[in-house]
Amino acid sequence: MRLLLRLPLMVILAGIGGAAMVVPGLYAHAIDSHKIGAIFLGCAGLFVLLAAILGLATAEEPEGPRARSVLLTMLGTMLLLPAMLAVPFAISLPDTGFFNAWWEMISCLTTTGATLYAADLLPAPLHLWRAVVGWLGGLFMLVAAIALLAPLRVGGFEILSSPYGRSERFERLPRSAESVAVVTHLSTPAFQTELVDPVHRVMRAARAVFPPYAGLTLLMWTILLMLGENGLVALTRAMGTLSTSGISPVGGPAGQGSGIAGEAVIFLFLVPALSRRFWPGGGELNTSESWTGDPELRMAAGVVLLVSAMLFLRHFAGAIGVSPTGAQGVLDTLDSAASAAWGGIFNGLSYLTTTGWNSVEWQGARNWSGLSSPGLMLAGLALMGGGVATTAGGVKLLRVYALARHAERELDKIVHPSSVGGGGLMARRLRREGAYLAFIFFMLFASSIAVTVMLISLQRIEFDSATILSIAALTNTGPLAGAIPLTPSFQGSAGMAGAPWEGWAGLPALTKAVLAAAMVVGRVETLAILALFSPEYWRR
Repeated sequence: MRLLLRLPLMVILAGIGGAAMVVPGLYAHAIDSHKIGAIFLGCAGLFVLLAAILGLATAEEPEGPRARSVLLTMLGTMLLLPAMLAVPFAISLPDTGFFNAWWEMISCLTTTGATLYAADLLPAPLHLWRAVVGWLGGLFMLVAAIALLAPLRVGGFEILSSPYGRSERFERLPRSAESVAVVTHLSTPAFQTELVDPVHRVMRAARAVFPPYAGLTLLMWTILLMLGENGLVALTRAMGTLSTSGISPVGGPAGQGSGIAGEAVIFLFLVPALSRRFWPGGGELNTSESWTGDPELRMAAGVVLLVSAMLFLRHFAGAIGVSPTGAQGVLDTLDSAASAAWGGIFNGLSYLTTTGWNSVEWQGARNWSGLSSPGLMLAGLALMGGGVATTAGGVKLLRVYALARHAERELDKIVHPSSVGGGGLMARRLRREGAYLAFIFFMLFASSIAVTVMLISLQRIEFDSATILSIAALTNTGPLAGAIPLTPSFQGSAGMAGAPWEGWAGLPALTKAVLAAAMVVGRVETLAILALFSPEYWRR
């Protein structure tokens, strides 16, 4: 352990990625795909050996505190590590090319879940490798949120950060004669301790996050197996749910093997993506003492119920006059209504957490509501996103809540100009500094969408397709592209296993590169990337 703490974080992550290649390698040998198994096991041995050599070379002269390398490490993890992870994938599919394999690994590691390949044409070990990479990407984000982003006050932590450099929940504000210097960066001498090193913080956070993360994955896998799901499908569903990557080895709805009971299990395990409260660390993000008063959970419940209610009640507004199955009996109609309601609730939570799985009743919900293409509603849910410091993408619920509370307070001031806003210290912080920072992030996010759409549209791609692809990439919701009809583009190719009709594989190489960059920007977040351009960040 002492040797690991002396290594650069990228070397440790490369070693973990190389060791993870053993899993699909052994699985490939178990199902008699010995060629693919040999490729993965050979690459695992090679990259673990290279990581060990780099570790020995860098451990002799440790760099000391590396606070300035935190954001660069995250960008390197999202851009360079997929190049290593793509090697066995590209060798197993010789006709796909290294670029497409690299793009696929970026999509998995950022938990986007977009794929260039048809589910029925890709070998099972490669499906497992995609799921493993997505699962590791979700784990990395849970750890990095606490160990890397929280000390820099980015990634959502800026909303509730104290401008006085200390907790205000249990201490009084300092008097002017006792003012405390504002700690704005890890390079401040007050932070020059052992814990300033990213490796120390990552190791400590990983020891806290990994047990519940792996335990919940194992529990969900076991439950889905008991419900009759196939072994590989159950494992990838569990990994894709906890990491919100939405990666699956089969096409179609989430519960096609286990039914609504399986979807209920997925629904339950998607809840941790709505708030950091369910994961170790991130206690400073708690704005309430109990989970029942958590603003992120309450807003998520309200949004999901509102979307499902809109889909359900539109049927009675006269959109259509029959149930989706054409049944005329009262019991059949009630059954269709309940199925349509469940389809709206499940899809609402699935896209709100940026997972992107559809319910087995989603088509019935669409028919019941009379909406031929409710995909824009799902895109809005993906834009809103899940909880701060979780595996979900998007703008994040806490930022939306801060903007909503600020708007509510401004309306109150119009009616009662002399009123005093209550709610406690954290409520005031959300309405003031939190709402200000949330608005800045929202404008940056909107600008990122505009820039991405502009760059994609240069390749003669329809504007509506460019918009949906940009939103799907920036919100890390890859399956969103399949929820809205897109105009296919066949300028590119991903090999015989590619699926150009699904919106990704047929794109030209430049467009894929732009979307890969958008996935990284959406995962790391714009504020964190802009911090790299700050002169103060590089100042000693």
